[in-house]
Amino acid sequence: MTDKPRIAIVGAGAVGAYIGGYLSRDGNDVTLIDGWPANVDAINANGLTLSGLTEPECFNAPAKALHIAEVQSLVRSRPIDIAIVSVKSYDTAWATAMIKDYLAPTGFVLSLQNCINEETIAGIVGWGRVAGCIAAKIAVEMTSPATVRRGVALGGNKHTVFRVGEPHGRITPRVQQLVTMLSSIDSARSTENLWGERWSKLCANAMGNGVSASTGFSSNEVAREPLTRRLQIKLAGEAIAVGQALGYALEEINKHPAEDWIAAASGDAKALAAVEASRLAQTKTTAEGSRPSMGQDIQKGRRTEIEQINGFIVEKAAEIGLEAPANAFLVEAVKQVERGLADPSLDRVRDAPLGAIAV
Repeated sequence: MTDKPRIAIVGAGAVGAYIGGYLSRDGNDVTLIDGWPANVDAINANGLTLSGLTEPECFNAPAKALHIAEVQSLVRSRPIDIAIVSVKSYDTAWATAMIKDYLAPTGFVLSLQNCINEETIAGIVGWGRVAGCIAAKIAVEMTSPATVRRGVALGGNKHTVFRVGEPHGRITPRVQQLVTMLSSIDSARSTENLWGERWSKLCANAMGNGVSASTGFSSNEVAREPLTRRLQIKLAGEAIAVGQALGYALEEINKHPAEDWIAAASGDAKALAAVEASRLAQTKTTAEGSRPSMGQDIQKGRRTEIEQINGFIVEKAAEIGLEAPANAFLVEAVKQVERGLADPSLDRVRDAPLGAIAV
């Protein structure tokens, strides 16, 4: 075996291609796998072109890619040591099953996705071959085949972007190896709290993605509009309450501890003012027009992850006797837009159940 592990990235969309561009630039043995023929052809012909808010983030890296119909060719090469699954959550099972047969005996699958997919992956490859990675506040968009733009500032010392952990919570050599690799992209650390990190990221996704998708607003427009900003807070408060009831140790969410969001969502004036101020402050470091992944999906006419994000929160709430009405409302609003039954508009969320923080 060579010094560097063999890496396959299953899903060369915005996140997968962004990660793949940096890892390829750093000399890692990376193969990207994707179902979009134009993307695969562009990667093989011209490499991956990445851009961001600073000059060092703008570069082109030679890279290699396979169409999903070509994955069987991996049988003729060295087995995969690390399979990074970076597809939409609803595609997790088939993507994992596809790469499973090409893993090395000690190979494993890393979920680098929104939502909580480790259990699905473990059902296919076993718990011992699963690790998870949260990518927080990365805000990347594939603007054309093999081209990815990042719309927010690097985390650096202010915010840890990548958090890598094992389902059992111990820090293992493979987690440390992944942290080292990802540190060349942005700030990264290991975590003993994968499940708490996962639910915390789920809360952040729940408050941003569906609101953008249903209204058509960019991230900054969502923050500036009082109705959508308050809806974000209500969504976060519900999601956090469910996560705490499930026993997760939640991390800081968008610069505030969980208790601040719950207090704000319940109408506490001081907490509400604080989280609204931070929502507005975030617009100063986010590129105008930048949208979360679900907002991008609607623009491109694709299926969203609304059921795996806000729908998942509603489902888990029901299992423990709680309700998440704002999240349930948003699921239906996004589905209307997703199915072409309504246009994205502020009207989609005017009747959202905001309770004590109604505008």
